[in-house]
Formats: sequence, structure tokens, C-alpha cells
Amino acid sequence: MNLAQYSLLKAPIAWLLCLLLLLGGFISYQGLGRFEDPEFVIRQAVVTTPYAGALPSQVADEVTDVLETALQQMQEVKEITSISRQGSSQVKVEIALPFAGSQAELEQVWDKLRRKVADAQRRLPPGAGPSVVNDDFGDVYALFFAVTGEGYSLSQIRDYVEDLEQALQQVPGVARVATLGAPEEVIFVEISDSKAAQLGIPLEQIHQALRQFGLTSAAGDLRAGSQRLQIQPSSRGDSLAAMEQILLASADGRQLVRLKDLASLSRGYREPPRVLLRYDGQPAIGLGISNVKGGNVVSLGDRVRERLAQLEEQRPIGMELNITSYQSDSVRAAVEGFVDNLIAALLIVVLVLVIFMGWRSGLIVGAVLLLTVAATLIAMYLDDIAMQRISLGALIIALGMLVDNAIVITDGILVRLQRGEAAIKAAVEVVSASQWPLLGGTLVGILAFSAIGLSPTDMGEYAGSLFWVILYSMLFSWLFAVTLTPLFCVRFLRVKSAAPGTAPGTAAAPLPVWMRQYAELLRWMLRRRLLSGLALLTLLLAALFGFGYVPPGFMPESARPQFVVDVYLPQGSDIQATADVLAQIETQVAAKPGVSHITSFIGQGGLRFMLSYTPEDPNSSYGQLLVDVTDARQIDALVAQLQEELGLQQPDAQIKVWKFMLGRGGGKKIEAAFQGPDPQVLRKLGDQAKAIMAEDPAALAIQDDWRQRVPLLRPQIDAQAVERAGLDSQMIRDALQRSFGGSQIGLYAEGDRLLPIISRPPPAESSRADDLANVLLFSPRAERAVPLSQLVSEVSLVWEDALIRRIDGVPTLKAQADPAPGELAGNLLQRLRPQLEAMPLPPGYELHWHGEYKASQEANQGLALSAPYGFGAMLLAVVIMFNAYRQPLVIWLTAPLALLGVTLGLLLFQAPFEFMAILGFLSLIGMLVKNAIVLVDQADVEIRDGKPGFQAVLDAAVSRARPVFLGALTTILGVAPLLADPFFKSMAVTIMFGLAFATLLTLLVVPLLYVVLFGLQEEQG
Repeated sequence: MNLAQYSLLKAPIAWLLCLLLLLGGFISYQGLGRFEDPEFVIRQAVVTTPYAGALPSQVADEVTDVLETALQQMQEVKEITSISRQGSSQVKVEIALPFAGSQAELEQVWDKLRRKVADAQRRLPPGAGPSVVNDDFGDVYALFFAVTGEGYSLSQIRDYVEDLEQALQQVPGVARVATLGAPEEVIFVEISDSKAAQLGIPLEQIHQALRQFGLTSAAGDLRAGSQRLQIQPSSRGDSLAAMEQILLASADGRQLVRLKDLASLSRGYREPPRVLLRYDGQPAIGLGISNVKGGNVVSLGDRVRERLAQLEEQRPIGMELNITSYQSDSVRAAVEGFVDNLIAALLIVVLVLVIFMGWRSGLIVGAVLLLTVAATLIAMYLDDIAMQRISLGALIIALGMLVDNAIVITDGILVRLQRGEAAIKAAVEVVSASQWPLLGGTLVGILAFSAIGLSPTDMGEYAGSLFWVILYSMLFSWLFAVTLTPLFCVRFLRVKSAAPGTAPGTAAAPLPVWMRQYAELLRWMLRRRLLSGLALLTLLLAALFGFGYVPPGFMPESARPQFVVDVYLPQGSDIQATADVLAQIETQVAAKPGVSHITSFIGQGGLRFMLSYTPEDPNSSYGQLLVDVTDARQIDALVAQLQEELGLQQPDAQIKVWKFMLGRGGGKKIEAAFQGPDPQVLRKLGDQAKAIMAEDPAALAIQDDWRQRVPLLRPQIDAQAVERAGLDSQMIRDALQRSFGGSQIGLYAEGDRLLPIISRPPPAESSRADDLANVLLFSPRAERAVPLSQLVSEVSLVWEDALIRRIDGVPTLKAQADPAPGELAGNLLQRLRPQLEAMPLPPGYELHWHGEYKASQEANQGLALSAPYGFGAMLLAVVIMFNAYRQPLVIWLTAPLALLGVTLGLLLFQAPFEFMAILGFLSLIGMLVKNAIVLVDQADVEIRDGKPGFQAVLDAAVSRARPVFLGALTTILGVAPLLADPFFKSMAVTIMFGLAFATLLTLLVVPLLYVVLFGLQEEQG
């Protein structure tokens, strides 16, 4: 009993199954998670270590090197990158995918990393540390607000944001709420050095008194009857007024002085601020909300909106929550758009089938397709595959292929019915003859997508759901084709009766005109094998030549209605100077038609509000504008216009205007990474590379990631004078820090917040760069204040590296550039690469390519590693299916024909051969092999039935032409809606044109190769 017989005998069960599938598909659709992009784990952690006062070179040698050495002992580490800057070390650790396939495994790796960092603390120099490990580096804040308040101070806005933060943290589905740009409130204690010196009160005595103020400590307990009572004396107060009353003794101990007589106390914000945020020119504080893993971001957005509506009455008048990014809205629109495309593709496929197969046959195949989609949704729900860009695209790609099996079964039954056979007998025999070849073809089609499913790379993880959706849907398509399709055909398919007196099974319907013409063309080619072979070889060589003109690429640009302006001022610029330049740019950008809102980040990038956005590291000379537009179609023109205008109007700044990318990306497109031991040599190599880049008019935003050197004032300390005064170098550093930036001497508790206490001189005594030598230090030996001029021999101006970057412990400088608007990064790299690789490198120095090239290479290498397994399994499946070698050889020799249409399509659409196009090409080969299997198997069947070989091949090709043609046509038209999607455009072009040309040629080439390899000759007479 084959599957068709079982389905026909158990018809009530089969009909119930159909109903359950439709119901289960609908319920699964409602319950599936919804995201803009697939969820994937960002396997990176950042280890930050303070080292106050240390130069970048000192930080690199004394702190960064210690941490890198400790972390390199972990076998799980893929790459370690570090930045050593003034007073701070940042080490970014990336974990290799095989060691952290799941979040649970990654958490174990982070625990191990923390232990390594903790062990390294004892090897850090005095004054360095403690190191802080941040493993939430990859969190995506899908909902991102900029909170403004006209007439309110940033402190008042911060108080409101903190209330929101507590309320929103309780919303179901919220993983974390974070803020950006909130001012750091501090207590300034401005101590008069001259008054303190007159009274002989050392600054350290004042600082110690401030540290002790308000401290709480245990005071014991006593027994009272059967209880013990804690003793807790009252504190001296918890206000600034109480702090001002602190008593200090003069040097001779004869006089007590209150702190207010020596210093003024006030509230303020830390200066300079680390990061600033503006929204449409107004000071703002960012509020980001991340989703729990696997949660539905659309539902999260709805719940957050509902909660904000409940809190509306508590919102102060004038406070505004401005949306910078609300991913739930974009996801809802994206999912709705994909569902519309899915429905459109479904209708197109059904319409094509109705036109070419008749309305009954078309609707039968369409019904099987609908049930297959419903079953696939159930499988996605059970496997926790959310509805997102990749999985929905996979469904659309699969639609055309899903009908192939049902078409073959339906067409076979239809032909037998037209010959007068009984419906049940026809259904059983067609399924019996076709089920295993169809299964083999289905497995081959699935294995064609296995390269991405098995790819051991981040891109494999990102796009992996493509493979699983294809696998589930195609397996269901085969299962339903051999079970439900015969049931539907027996129940609903009707044909005209055979002519009276005709024996059952002998009548044959006349061939359509196009099939008769195809048969004549094929016969003509088979008779002229050499000429036909040479013509096909010529076409293939022309395609190979033309493919050289197809531009390379990695990932496509997004249609998101936002673009970005990056602004780099000279390294070392004050953050306020950066803010002033950004204010000018904001005004110019806001005046452009179509621009609706502008969010500005100054001092660093924003929170990661989408997967493909990589925030810039903290840097006071950096600013970024996130520009909202009313129509995404305006962005290309705006980007080109602003890139030219801003570059001319801000000559001191490096400006890059760019669109968001889809997939995993971010950072500079072109990066030439020079590695070697000497920073001076690296800078020279970087300058040469930047000069080469600058000669190409299509290269812009040219810079290196070490940025410019910065000036540094270096007092030359007189060691003997310092020793005579009873001082040391650390005391001098502390005095300079206090005089020019203020030094943190303690913490002031206020409710649930700890405010830093900053000691600095009053404005009247604050030092400037030109009176550096007049800074006063209290000498405990002389019991008086000593000016710095007596302790230093000279003050010189030197230039130092502001940033020292290393990769895996090796100093690495990247010369960077981006392509001008309209220019592909791959084309720019092709022009620059020969020139940069021709640069002579000193011994011990290397050039590596990073940026988009490295990301593309890693993704393609992942495919190169996994593709052989998939293609090996495909080859094995075909050999097992035919138990021979010549038939598989016929089938696989047709695969190169895919290049003909692919080359033409990509050139016509000016689409790059990027990552998604490569996936499309691999899947296209599977489709062609599947079609070839159907033709070769039918030829074998015809020969086994006793037909002469040449005629059997001809008849097999003609009999299978319609299902092969319809299968290709439905796939092509089903994929057509993806042409409008930037992410899938190159894949859609690859599949549509490749399949169209290759299918037409396959119908000619497979019979040609068959008769050649089997040595078949046309029978005479």
C-alpha cells in the first residue's frame, strides 16, 4: 500500500487533517514572534579599566597588555580588540560561534571571562582598576525615545525619565530600560587655596573631612530584656547646609574654621559632560527599551504604548517623549508588507496554474499549497522561528517550489484520466511511480539551501532560518503531494470521456501547439549534436565573460526612512566645540525638504536601536545625526546633496552621510589594516594609504582609526626640589587634576543616589594653561603652600597618540574610507586594492583587509565550508536514486547553465553579486538539478517500458515539459514580489533570470546530454 492508497482509504481522517492544518496554521500565525531582523547573539563583551592620569602608551603597556594576555588564554576567544586612551583601557572580546551556540553556553563563557579578568587585577599597576565587564554590549533597544522638556533643566528631565524607567521596567516583555545623555549631577566644593594656605590647613585634611561626612557605621547593640537594641547615633546632617558646618582645625590648632569660610558648596553637572543628546535642537535624554529574548516586539510596543497612556496624567506639561526609533511599528509594517507579498505570490501561483492546467487542476494544486504553508507555520511555531525578514522571505521563495510536486502528481493523474483510466487507479499508479523520484528531487532542493543552514559563521546564524523554513515547507509539500493531492484529484478532477470504443489507457489528448513546436526543436537539436553543443558552450563562455562585469557586494541598503550623518572633528576637540559644529549642521539638514526630525548624539553613538547599527565608541570629537524623513525615496538624493554641501561648509570636519544597511553590518566600508610593532611606522603607512585613497574621487570620509595626535603639556619635575618640599609626583598630579579638571574626593548620599564630590579652586583662582606654574601645593615639611614653578624645571608641549588600537595584542592602524553615494564599496575596493597592496612594507609589518571585505569573506568562507557537504549529499542522493553514474552526470552537467540567466539579470538590474545573491545561486542549482531529475527519471521509465532509446528520450522530455515549465514559471512569478524588497532583490533577480533561462535550456540540454552519454541514435523508419 502506497501513501496515496492509504490517503484514499482513510479519506475522513485526511479531510479532518486538512481542517486541523488550516486551524493550526491560523493559530500559529497569531502566536509567532515578530521581529524586523532575525534574533542572533552578539558574542562580544567589553572590559573597561580606568587608570587615572596615565598616557595612552602607559595604559597600553601596563593595563591593556595584562588583560589581553590573560584573555588570550581562553580557547573560546575568536578575536580581541583594544583601545588604550588617556586614563582608560577598553578591551573588546569576541567569542567564537562553536563555543557559544546558545545563550546558556555564552553565559558560561562570560563567567570564565570574569574569572580571568578578576585574576588579572593583581597584576595591574597601583591606581589602575577595577576592571568592569559589560556583556550586555549587544542588547538591542527596539524602542528608543528622546525625552525633551521646554523650560525644564536636564536635571528635571532626568527625574521624569527615572520615574518612567521604573514604571516601564515592570511592563511584561521588557528586558532592560537604559538611558543616554542623563547629566551626572555632582557636588562642587570650591576651596580657596590662598585661605587654606594662610590657615595652614592642608587640602587633604579638608578632603578627609568631606569623605567622612554622613558616613554610616555600626555603633553596637545592647540587651534590653529579651531583645537586643541596635544603637544608631544621628548623623551630622544630610544636606549641603550641614556639610558647610564641618569644623576644621588650623595648623597651630588654635583656631577652628567652618568649611563655608574656606569653600563654597554647590550642585552642578560634571564638566565636561561625557555625552550630550539633542532632539530637534532641544537638550534631551535618551530612553531605550530592550525586548526579552524571543519576545514579540510588536506586542511589546503595544504594551509600552498602553502603559505610557496610563502614565500620561503624570507627565509634566511641556515634557515630550519623542520617538527616535519604534521598532514595533516598523516590524508591523514589514510583516504586513511581507504577508501582502506572500498573498500576492500565492495568488500569482494559483492564477498561473489555473491558466495552464485548467481551473480544477489549478485550484487543487493551490489548495495543497495553502495547506503546505499552514503546516509550515505550525512547524515554525514549534521550532520557535519568528516571523522576520529572513523567514518570511524564505516562505515567498519556497512558494513556487512547493507546487512542483503537486503539479507532477496532478498532471500525471490528469493525463491518465484523459486516456480513460479510472481515477483511483490513475492516482495510485502515478504516486507509486513518482513518489520516490519526487522525494529525491525534494531532498536535493532542500540540500541546495543547506549551505546557509550549516554555515558556522555569524551570517549563518543570521540567515539560518531560511534553510529551516525551506526544509519544513518542502518536506510538507512532498508529503501532501503524495497523500492529499491524489485525494483531491479523485474527488474533484473531471475530464472529458475518452472516445467511444477506445480501450482504457490508450487514448491520448492532443499536444498543445507550443509542446509540438518544442518537440520539433528538440528533435532538430538531437540530430545536430555537435552544433548544438558548440552553441551551448559559446553561450556559457559568454556568460562567464559577462559575469566579470557584475559588481561585487555584501549586504544591501535598507529602505528605513532614516539616514545618518557622522561628524569627526580633529581628535582632542572639546565636546562643546563638537556640539556647536553639530548645531550648525542640524540647522542646515533641518532646512532640507522632507526632513522631519533630527536626533543628535554628541560624544558617542546612540544606544543600539537596531541590529545593523554599531554605536561609535566614546569620543569628545565625534557627533552623529540621526535624520528622519517623510519618504525613504528621498534619502538617496539627500545623502548625495548633503555629502557635498557639508564637506565644503565644514572643512575642518570629516563628514560621512550614509544609509542604513540590512543584515549584520556597521562600521567603515573600506579598511586597510596595517599591523606591526612601531606606532610611528604604522602612522606613516596609514598616511601613504590615505593619500592613495584620496586620489580616487569616489572615496570619501578618509581617515585612520588612531585619529590625529593631540598636544600635551608636560611639566618637567625637579625630583630634588620635590623631595626637599616633602612632596611626591602623585601629589603633583593630584594638584594639577584638581586645578584644571576638579578631582573626585568622595561620594555624597542623597536618597538612592550617590553624588560625586568634586574638589576644585574657585573661579577667581582657577588656573589657565598660561599660569600652570602657579598651581599651589601644600608642603607638609615647610608647612606652607609651594607654587608648582618651584618644583618643575620647564613646561614643554609634546604630541602624543590619543588612541592606541590593537588586534590580538598587535598594534593595528586602519586606513579607512567609504564610497561616495551611488558607488558600490566592492567597485571602490577593486580600484584601491592593487595600489595599496603594492606598497612596500618593512619587515614585521602586514596589511590585512577589514571592513565590508572582511565581513563578506567571513560569510562566504562559511558558505565555502558548508556548501561541499550539501552538494556532496545532493550528489550522493542522485547516485543512490538512479543506482548509476551516467544519469547523475547528465543531471549535474546542466548546473552551469544557471550562470546564463544570472549574469544577464544582475547586469540588467545593476544588482551586485552579494551574499543573498550567492544564496540564490546555490538554491538555483538545486532547482535545476530537481528539474533534471524529473526528465532523466521519465526517460529511464520510457526505456524500461520498451521504447527505443532515442524516441524514449524525446517522449520523456515532451511529457515532462509542462510540469517542469509550470514549476519554473510559478517559482519565477512567486519570487517576483521580492524584487521590491532591497534585502532580497539580488536573490530574486538571481533566481528569476537564472531559472527562466536555465529551465528553457534544461529542457534542451538534458535530452541532448542523455543521448550523447548513452550513445543513442535515432531509429530509422
